[in-house]
Amino acid sequence: MNGTKREPDWVQEAWSRTAAKVTRISGRIGDRFPHASVQGEYKLEPASWWTAGFWPGLLWLVYRDTQNAELRELAESCERQLDQVIMDYYKLDHDIGFMWTLTSVARYKLLGAEDSKRRALLAANLLAARFNVQGGYIRAWNPWREGEQNAGWAIIDCMMNLPLLHWASSVTGDPRYKHIAVRHADMAVEHFIRPDGSANHIVIFDPETGEKLEVNGGQGYAPESAWSRGTAWAIYGMSLSYRHTQNEAYLHAAKRAAHFFLANLPEDSVPHWDFRLPEGVPAYRDSSAGACAACGLLLLAEQVDGRESELYRSAGERILHSLYANYGAWDNEAEEGLILHGTSHFPEGKNIDVPLIYGDYYFAEGLARLAGYRELFW
Repeated sequence: MNGTKREPDWVQEAWSRTAAKVTRISGRIGDRFPHASVQGEYKLEPASWWTAGFWPGLLWLVYRDTQNAELRELAESCERQLDQVIMDYYKLDHDIGFMWTLTSVARYKLLGAEDSKRRALLAANLLAARFNVQGGYIRAWNPWREGEQNAGWAIIDCMMNLPLLHWASSVTGDPRYKHIAVRHADMAVEHFIRPDGSANHIVIFDPETGEKLEVNGGQGYAPESAWSRGTAWAIYGMSLSYRHTQNEAYLHAAKRAAHFFLANLPEDSVPHWDFRLPEGVPAYRDSSAGACAACGLLLLAEQVDGRESELYRSAGERILHSLYANYGAWDNEAEEGLILHGTSHFPEGKNIDVPLIYGDYYFAEGLARLAGYRELFW
C-alpha cells in the first residue's frame, strides 16, 4: 500500500489479509448487497436496503490499492443496479448519502466517470429534497407501514449522509447543497450531541412547526442511554462536517463525542453496543461502532495539532489493532465477515454478535488511512 513513515508495523499484514479476503468472498457475493453474516455467510439484501453502498465501497477501497479489474467491475455493476432504486423512489430515505457516496462518488473520485457524477448529483438532489425547513433537519425515513407518521424524525446516522451534499456543492459550484448540510449539522449540535458527548439516536420534531418534541432510544437501550454506534456516527460525522466547512462548532462536537467514547471503552478498546446498560442486559460488543469511531478519530487527528493529534491518532490505531488482532476472522474459511462481534439492532433482536458489512467497510477504510491514503470517498 501507499505507506507512510508512521505506519504501524502490523498494518501491511492486516491490509494484505483484508484485501485477500475481500477478493476471495467476492467470488460468491459478486455484485449483490450483503448486510450481516449469518452462520458464516453474508445475508443478501435488496439494492434498496440502506447498507447497499458498503460492499461496493469496500470493493473500491481494495481496487484503489490492487487495481483488480474484476473488483472494479463488480462495484460498477452494484452502482448500476441502484439506478432502479432511484426510479422506484418510494424506498428512498436519508441513507441516499451512504448508498451513492460509496458507489458513485467513490467511482467519480477514482476514475473521473461522468455517469457516476450524474448519478451522485441526482442522489444529492433527492437527499436535499428531504430537508424540513421549519425544523432544520433532513427527514430520516418514509412510513414503513400504512398510516405511520414519521415525517418529524431525524437520526444521528444522517451526519454521515451530509458529505454527499458538500461534494455536490464542490463539483457544481452551487452552495444550496452545503447550506442544507450546514443547517442539519447545526441542528445536530443543538439537539443530538449531549453535554457529556453521548448522542441521541432519534429526535422527533413537529414537522409543521419544527418544534422538538421528544427523543427516542432507537437502536440504543433507552432514550437516555448511550448507543455506541450513535456516538461513533457523531465522532466521524462531525469531523467530516468540520473538514468540509471549518466550522469550529463541529470540531468541538466531534471532540466531545470522542472523549465520551474513549472514556467508556472496555480494556480491549472495542465498545459494547450501548455504554449505559443496566444490570442484566447482555453487553454484546459492537465492532462496527469501534471501526467507525476509529475512522473518525483518525480524521480528527489530522485536524488538530501536537499532543491532541497524537491522542486521537493513537486511539484510532489502538481500536483498529484490537479489531484486527482480537476480532478478525482471517483464518476462518467458513466465515465471510472480516471482523466479528457486531451488533446491529439489539432492541429488535436483529443481527446480534455477527459481522456487519459496514463494520468491515470502516475497518478497511481505517487501515487504508493508517497506510497513507488520505483521499476519502466522503
